[in-house]
Amino acid sequence: MNTEDEEIIVVKDAYGNILTSGDSVTLIKDLKVKGTSITLKKGTKIKNIRLTNDEDLVDCNADGIKGLVLRTEFLKKI
Repeated sequence: MNTEDEEIIVVKDAYGNILTSGDSVTLIKDLKVKGTSITLKKGTKIKNIRLTNDEDLVDCNADGIKGLVLRTEFLKKI
């Protein structure tokens, strides 16, 4: 019998709202995307985020950028 306890990761945005996979968020700060000349502007809406194994990071697609990983400290749940 396997008695391992699975650790549940709670992911929160910059304002303490709990995020789940599939949520939509907006950026609360302008962010430069490393490796490109693109800057994501404050207020940019990002749909359908995916949670990662790290409570501080979410995976998403935005403005033609696939596989973008954003820190939750720059996100606000819509």
